[in-house]
Amino acid sequence: MWDKLQTWDRELFVYLNSLGIESHDNFWIFVTQPENWIPLHILFFILFFIAFHWRKGLMASLFLLATVGTTLAFTNLVKGIAIRLRPNNNPDLIEIIRILQEPTNYSFFSGHASTSFAAVTFIVLVLKEKSAWIFLAYIWPLIFVLSRIFVGVHYPSDIFVGACVGIIMAFIFFWVYQRSGKRFAL
Repeated sequence: MWDKLQTWDRELFVYLNSLGIESHDNFWIFVTQPENWIPLHILFFILFFIAFHWRKGLMASLFLLATVGTTLAFTNLVKGIAIRLRPNNNPDLIEIIRILQEPTNYSFFSGHASTSFAAVTFIVLVLKEKSAWIFLAYIWPLIFVLSRIFVGVHYPSDIFVGACVGIIMAFIFFWVYQRSGKRFAL
């Protein structure tokens, strides 16, 4: 059963990766770089301060940073335990996939997926009462994680599990955030 799941995962990756179009490569390389999203990250923090008074905005910002930091640490811990080669480092795939990046660390699970979904889910949970439009923020992690397949560095299961972990972490931190808000009367 496990071998069959891995085969499906590999086949789905090869199929999705092959959908990449050379004229769009620069776009995927650009969106896969976390530093290119800094303006959006700044906007997320600004939204906290627009929606709330400075004290609650600061508290939400600190919890967002804790959510992302803890998620990233957990992701790196699991990567060191799982030790799954990235598609771009898999000798069986190198000749049949498009490779636009060549990281050498491990694949399972995606840090891009876990941290971006953790961040956006936490932001949505905090701001959903202030704006129904905040759900559009999910466009960012969807583009961000899709880029990981097109640049050749993550299997779909890496992304799916990473997104699930990120969402779970966001809910945990949101629960703690809500409890702390009541404690400090935010």
